[in-house]
Amino acid sequence: MSSGALKSLIPGHYEEIEISETSVNNGPEHIGPHCFELLRVLGKGGYGKVFQVRKVQGTNAGKIFAMKVLKKAKIARNATDTAHAKAERSILEAIKHPFIVDLIYAFQTGGKLYLILECLSGGELFMQLEREGIFLEDTAGFYLSEITLALGHLHSSGIIYRDLKPENIMLSHQGHIKLTDFGLCKESIHDGAVTHTFCGTIEYMAPEILMRSGHNRAVDWWSLGALMYDMLTGSPPFTAENRKKTIDRILKGKLVLPPYLTPDARDLLKKFLKRNPSQRIGGGPGDAADVQRHPFFRHINWDDLLARRVDPPFRPPLQSEDDVSQFDTRFTRQTPVDSPDDGSLSESANQAFLGFTYVAPSVLESIKEGFSFQPKLRSPRRLNSSPHTPVSPVKFSPFEAFRPSTTVEMMELPSPPLVPVPEVTASLPIKTPSGTKKQKQKGGRGRAR
Repeated sequence: MSSGALKSLIPGHYEEIEISETSVNNGPEHIGPHCFELLRVLGKGGYGKVFQVRKVQGTNAGKIFAMKVLKKAKIARNATDTAHAKAERSILEAIKHPFIVDLIYAFQTGGKLYLILECLSGGELFMQLEREGIFLEDTAGFYLSEITLALGHLHSSGIIYRDLKPENIMLSHQGHIKLTDFGLCKESIHDGAVTHTFCGTIEYMAPEILMRSGHNRAVDWWSLGALMYDMLTGSPPFTAENRKKTIDRILKGKLVLPPYLTPDARDLLKKFLKRNPSQRIGGGPGDAADVQRHPFFRHINWDDLLARRVDPPFRPPLQSEDDVSQFDTRFTRQTPVDSPDDGSLSESANQAFLGFTYVAPSVLESIKEGFSFQPKLRSPRRLNSSPHTPVSPVKFSPFEAFRPSTTVEMMELPSPPLVPVPEVTASLPIKTPSGTKKQKQKGGRGRAR
């Protein structure tokens, strides 16, 4: 040991070192496309591609990530698209939670934006529903509980999610859920604040969004109720052969509860699907805490659940860290090529993307799971002749390929008052909850924009 090193151990002799990302990481890491090896294509769309990548240098070298590449020129054409892209990037940086996807890096070149996200190898919860048909109540309860904690965390930060559906819920390699796709989130919605944007996926949209009467975080609890109904019966609660009729049923239709549901499940569904948001469970000041106290969740140990000490009901059958068996072979069989950076925007246009770059501090953030991976863009399902018709101002999802916006025209609808949902008990045609896949149709559920 040198005398200089020894001196630092002698009482009264020490050197003060400021702890920062630079000092801890032995110099700033310059993140860019050169830091990542392309392995597979996971998805493609109008705005760019999603790749499976391996980091080849610096911190996290050798680890597998998902790299989403966005073409600036295409997204900058629409101010709304640009604003939502930036908002999602901001939310992903600010929100850290066991059941919300992690943003690891964000960077940009002259013509592209890059998001490096943790990889979720278990695929979409949507695919589990495809395989099983319906879930048993214990299985549904596990997923609903983890989602409840994620929504509660978002709400506590003034963020409403607004697009809860099976396609936006991913599974880690262990089988725990992760919320993805924050393109429709709205920030700064605290107690008393409302927003009026018409967006989401029709079958899961709350009546107050459809009515454009102003909405708050209570819309997420309606959507969780619609998702719960989907899990337990095989389809959302209000569906029809076209968008107008589906909206009409959401606003005025009867809630049909199949007789095999337990009393607790029936009661929670009725409380989630109250058309008056002030009467909806979770719609009051208690938010997620009120949902957690419902008897349907009486067997849940919420502390163990948050710590991921509860075993998931399904563990994805993965063979390796870079296993892409849960992804669409239409993409994974393609040769991964990130097209050349075909030019830069003007200086004024590039101002919109200032501050996009991000590196998760290595001291405070780490990838806690041994390996996980990322999903793909899948063809959405259709159930009971219902084309799940989504509407949004922009699509900027961590786990769906980029697609350009299109204009959605809102149809003229009557504006009935929000009335209680009448209950009708009747049997529903359901599929066997084991081994039977739901029939997928081409062109299924994807947001129309």
